[in-house]
Amino acid sequence: MSQRVRWMTVSVVVSAVAIVASACVPLPHRVLAGGGTEQLWIQTDPNAPVQLLDSHGRVVPTYLPQLPLRTARTRTTDGNGRLILRYVAPGEYTVRRTDTDLVKPSDVVTVTKLTQNPPRALYTSQQLANGYGYMRMRDGITLAAMVRLPGPPEKGPYPTVIEYSGYDPANPDTPQPTERLLNALGFATVGVNMRGTGCSGGGFQLWEHQQSSDGYDIVETVAAQPWALNHKVALVGISFPAITALFAAQTRPPSLAAIAPVSVFDDAFRSLLKPGGILNTGFTVQWLADRTHDSQPGGQAWSKKRIDNGDTTCIENQKFRPAQNFDVGAQVNGHPFYPTELGVGDSLAPRTFVDKIDVPVFLAGAWQDEQTGAHFATMLDRFTSSPSKHFYLMNGAHTEGYAVPLVLSRWLEFLQFYVARKIPDTAALRTVVGPVVLGSILGQAPVTKDPYPPDRFTGFPSFAAALAAYEAEPSVHVLFDNGASTGTASGVPTGLPAPAFEYDYPSWPVSGTTATTWYLGPGGTLTGSKPETPGRGSDAFDTYVSDPSARPSVSLPQGANVWAQLPPWNWAPVVGGKSLSFATAPLTNDVVMIGPGSVDLWLRSSAVDTDLQVTLSEIRPDGKETYVQSGWLRASMRALDPTQSSQLEPVPSMLAADAENLPRGKFVPVRVGIFPFAHAFRPGSRIRITIEAPGGDKPVWAFGTLPGTQTNDIAHSEERPSAVVLPVVAGATVPTPLPACPSLRGEPCRVYVPPAAQP
Repeated sequence: MSQRVRWMTVSVVVSAVAIVASACVPLPHRVLAGGGTEQLWIQTDPNAPVQLLDSHGRVVPTYLPQLPLRTARTRTTDGNGRLILRYVAPGEYTVRRTDTDLVKPSDVVTVTKLTQNPPRALYTSQQLANGYGYMRMRDGITLAAMVRLPGPPEKGPYPTVIEYSGYDPANPDTPQPTERLLNALGFATVGVNMRGTGCSGGGFQLWEHQQSSDGYDIVETVAAQPWALNHKVALVGISFPAITALFAAQTRPPSLAAIAPVSVFDDAFRSLLKPGGILNTGFTVQWLADRTHDSQPGGQAWSKKRIDNGDTTCIENQKFRPAQNFDVGAQVNGHPFYPTELGVGDSLAPRTFVDKIDVPVFLAGAWQDEQTGAHFATMLDRFTSSPSKHFYLMNGAHTEGYAVPLVLSRWLEFLQFYVARKIPDTAALRTVVGPVVLGSILGQAPVTKDPYPPDRFTGFPSFAAALAAYEAEPSVHVLFDNGASTGTASGVPTGLPAPAFEYDYPSWPVSGTTATTWYLGPGGTLTGSKPETPGRGSDAFDTYVSDPSARPSVSLPQGANVWAQLPPWNWAPVVGGKSLSFATAPLTNDVVMIGPGSVDLWLRSSAVDTDLQVTLSEIRPDGKETYVQSGWLRASMRALDPTQSSQLEPVPSMLAADAENLPRGKFVPVRVGIFPFAHAFRPGSRIRITIEAPGGDKPVWAFGTLPGTQTNDIAHSEERPSAVVLPVVAGATVPTPLPACPSLRGEPCRVYVPPAAQP
């Protein structure tokens, strides 16, 4: 069967489904099915047993919806007569009932791999009007979409962007912040809800390949519209839609002009759900629970409203739920190791595929992001196919990419260059939109003084000349001391988003970075020399009790706004006997660090397993202490992935085959990664490393630690030299004074409390 005939078959099946749904008549005496990317959907009578047959008529076992994955030869439709079969190998299939011969098997349907795409007619045949509607995907499933043009269609075409996620971008009543912002700046926006969410059909599972190929179909359908400028579009958004943009862009839609993701992650399992193998019971578990709730029938207020008002398509689309949606939290929370089944783990890790993205990329992120974390930076060097990269990195929280005036201005430049195809003009941002953005994100009155930088390209003689100058700029922009810039210099009061200074670099890791080692020593010292304590004497290690209850689980009171100008931090001091602390002597020169780090310990524990948190901070010469960054590890997960690990970045494999308990009474080497960061240590400051039980240093990340307490020894002898390795950048100096305490975005500051004398 030719590819064209296969897609025609799918179209016929889809049309039959639409006719059945709209006419509200009994199902035809044939199983209905539609093939998608590595999955297919089935519609027949409720609670009917069905089997999948290959092109030779043989029964194909299919995977059940849980991890670890198991297969079954016969599956059963749900109470709505629906069933989705996932992880199906590409090929041609039919579906048959096993309980009756009166219902004929389905027509032949084709399941494809991620790189196979349907004829262009699927996209050019669809017309999207200004306002709310539905978009048809390759397998016939329809997704809810909201089109917002900045003016009448006849005044177009308009530069067009897409926000695609499982939040509510298709909500016809309330646009997402990105949509509202870009509409005001003259862009057409299209918000699309993922399958299985809102009013979209199909079943919901986070970041499966079908969602990525839906992204391809969305891009091509929107770009085919007459109101889309140059028939090219961009994928944009912050957090969920930003992450989804990475997944969609890997499919290389030919009409994709660029992507501009803000606040993303590199590996959902290793660095977000279970950093270092310890369950993030704070933000991540709650976020997954929210996604499960929102994907229920009418689980979002706007979809419930459309259902109540008689939207027949929305009503019909709910029939794939809830049974065909995955409870993602239940699926992965209890999975103790990196899920390797059918590449499930890698499917949650953009770092494994961003090398396929072949369009210009603008990416912004914050080191202390309280939601998605800072580990995203470790994949910046993997965007190898992108012809133009623009990375903005700064201290701060989840919304920093939109809140920092400089970054928002550069974001608009990027979209005007690659989507609007014009010389950037950010006047509207400075005079109308920007102050409102600051006020809405930070929860306070708009900033009255213009904090936005002036236009940089208006003097160029042509668009080509301006674009060439833009693309010649360094790719990596590191903003320091965000929040500490004075009102006179930036127009933004202390504590609000504005960096004090910036360093730019051509690539990541930044040039001039040296993996610099400081060794743990007796008396809480941290020095550049290896310890000279010989043998295995009692003076060659320090001891602490790993006790998660010693401090509050998070560093911000419940309900407090981490995005505020000066959040009410509750960053509690470490507790003597329940932690170990090591600090350098006062620095004599500026020390600037950019990148990840590693705390390389020789560990002995009273238990077969223990959880570790390492925290990097700055002891300031004024008696204050500033938080910089943290890292975590469950000791039984200490085996590293040799293909990804380096001197500065230990990456646990987190594979079941590599898990190993600690040997009783023996020291073993353990490397705990410090998430990426950038920080300027000034003369007179001291670099501090703290080792303790997880918790207390993040505003909303909490941890499902091991029960009870453990007594842990950290060696620092000549034979077992524990150390910290940090990314010192040569030649970088600090042009501004010590920032006020508090002032730095995302970095709480407290009075320094010296630790109790160590054993």
